[in-house]
Amino acid sequence: MALHFTEQELKSRRDRVVAELQASGLAALLVFRQESMYYLTGYDTTGYSQFQCLYLGADGRLVLLTRSADLRQARLTSVVEDIRIWVDRAGVDPGQDLWAIMEEQGCRGQRVGVELEAWCLTGKRWEYVRAAMEGKCEWEDQSELVSRLRLVKSDAEIEYVRQAAALADDAYLAAQRTATAGTPEQDILAAMTSAVFQGGGDYTATRFIIGSDENALMVRNFTGYRTLGDNDQLQLEFGGAYRHYHSCLMRTILTGEPDPRHVAMHAACAEALQACKDACRPGATFGDIFQAHGRFLRPRRVRRAQAQRLRLQPGRPLPADVDGLAHDLPRQPGCGAAQHGHLHAHDPAGLGQQAGDVRRRHCADHRQRLRDADQAGAGAGGELNQSQSEIRRDT
Repeated sequence: MALHFTEQELKSRRDRVVAELQASGLAALLVFRQESMYYLTGYDTTGYSQFQCLYLGADGRLVLLTRSADLRQARLTSVVEDIRIWVDRAGVDPGQDLWAIMEEQGCRGQRVGVELEAWCLTGKRWEYVRAAMEGKCEWEDQSELVSRLRLVKSDAEIEYVRQAAALADDAYLAAQRTATAGTPEQDILAAMTSAVFQGGGDYTATRFIIGSDENALMVRNFTGYRTLGDNDQLQLEFGGAYRHYHSCLMRTILTGEPDPRHVAMHAACAEALQACKDACRPGATFGDIFQAHGRFLRPRRVRRAQAQRLRLQPGRPLPADVDGLAHDLPRQPGCGAAQHGHLHAHDPAGLGQQAGDVRRRHCADHRQRLRDADQAGAGAGGELNQSQSEIRRDT
C-alpha cells in the first residue's frame, strides 16, 4: 500500500516535533492518538480501540508498540520499521512492555511527554503506563504538541480537504434527489454515503446525522428512522472524507413550502457566516471570528448564546479544556476551520434552519400547520430560540 504523503513530508513533520521535544528538554513523546500516528508516520488502523503507543525519541527514533493483529497493518501503511508486539492475554500489563522500550531508549531518569488526551488511553491503561514509569522517569502532559502542528496544512493536505469538500457536495446532491415525501430516511443516508464512496472517499470519522419531523432538531446521531411526510423538515449534518481529511456540512431540506421564519433565519445564518468568513484571515484569532458574527447579529435583533463550539480541520472539535484557548488561537495561512450556524424556533412546529439551501416542495397545509403551532406556543414569550443564537420576533 502506497503512503498518502511523501516520506519527505512525513519526516519534516516528525522533525518539527523533535525540535519541540529538544527545546522542552524532553527525551521522548509517547504518542497515543491515532490521528497523530497517521500524521507522523502514515500508520492507519482502527486498532486504536486497543492499547498501542508510538514512541518518538528526541533523536528521531521511532518504535511502535501494538498488538499482533496490527503488525501487518503497520508495515504496509507506515514508515515505522521497529514494531514491537505486546501479547493480549488475561492479566497482561502493556505498560511494562512500553517501559521496556523506554528504558532501552535511555529514558530512565529523563522527562518525557505524554499524549494523555487520547481515545485509546483509558484511565485503566494510563494507570498501567504511569505505574510502569513511577520512580524511573518524569512525565508531563503534551497532548497538544502534535495537534498544534497539525493546524497548519501542507499543500497535499489542503488538496485532500478540497477533495473531501467535493465529496460532501456530491452527498448533498444525492440527498436533494432522494429527499421526497414517502422516502425512508435510510434511503437518503444510503444515497449520500454511496456518493462519497463512489467518488473515491472514505468513512467519515462520525456517523451522518439525520432527523425529520420532531427529530429534525436533534443534533446528535441516534438509532431509529422514519419516512418523510408530505409537509416535513429534514435536517442533515454530514461530510465528505478523503484520506481521513474531512469537510463537513449542515443542511435543511423541506418537503413543503418554507415558512417566512425559515427564510428569515436562513438569511440571518448566511449573512452572519459571511461576516465570519470575512474575518477569517491570517493573524485573526478564532475569538475575532466568533465576535464577527455577534457584531452582525446584534443590530438585527439577534442575540448570541453564551458559548459556541469551534471546529478545526480536519473536522476535529477542540477538546473542552482547550475551548478557552481556541478563543485566542491565531489563524495562520493554511489553517482550516469549519463554521456553521443553526437557528430553530422553540415551539411545537420545531422550525429549524442552517445556513444552507432551503429546498421548496409543493404542499397544501404546511403554512397552516405552522400558524397553528404559533398559536399553541404563544405563551412562550414570542421568542425564536436557537442552539447557538436567538432571534426575537417583532411584536
